Amino acid sequence: MSNEDWRVEINLDDEKHGYDVGERLRAQDLDDDARAGLGNRVYVSRNGPRLFLYAGSEPQAREAEAVVRELAAADELTADFVGITRWHPVEQAWKDVSIPLPQTEGELDSELRRKEQTEREEAQEEGSYDWMIKINFPSASSADEIAEALRAEGHPVHRLWRFVTVDALTEEAANDVAESLKQRLPEDAEIWIEANRADLPNPAFVFVESRLRDPF
Repeated sequence: MSNEDWRVEINLDDEKHGYDVGERLRAQDLDDDARAGLGNRVYVSRNGPRLFLYAGSEPQAREAEAVVRELAAADELTADFVGITRWHPVEQAWKDVSIPLPQTEGELDSELRRKEQTEREEAQEEGSYDWMIKINFPSASSADEIAEALRAEGHPVHRLWRFVTVDALTEEAANDVAESLKQRLPEDAEIWIEANRADLPNPAFVFVESRLRDPF
């Protein structure tokens, strides 16, 4: 998403109404003024009775909200218009339209810290992280030694025989840990980074470094 992404959220009174209004919007079964107001770049998604309208500007989002208000009134639907939010790409969150995008370095750092804190809380609650560092050691003893050192440093670590994994919240954090480990590993160890398949829809594989020809 770009820095100009806006969203309108509407909660309708039941799933049937959510479907009906959503289908009318998708089919553009509206009068000429409504179609002109929504334009060609307003997208609609639905989750049960919740509708989301995505627009590229605040005026476009407000016009889309007005169109749905007219539809709901015409069909005598009970609808809760939650409001308009704007996508904050640094924090990776939808925030109220009254909150501006960060401009200064301090504001950017604050949003990044909030993002990391949210990810940390989600990871602790769900028991899983988005990224992991995997290390294949030449022996179980060397694996155990590094695993204990990483635990002492506060990293979420798991060891099974001579294989060690270290959980990370982000790809950047995983790269930082992997880079710091390079000089601490035995010469014939192998280290790489993977996305957690359980958390990411399109897992990526990033190879960091390999010095072991046959890991098995």
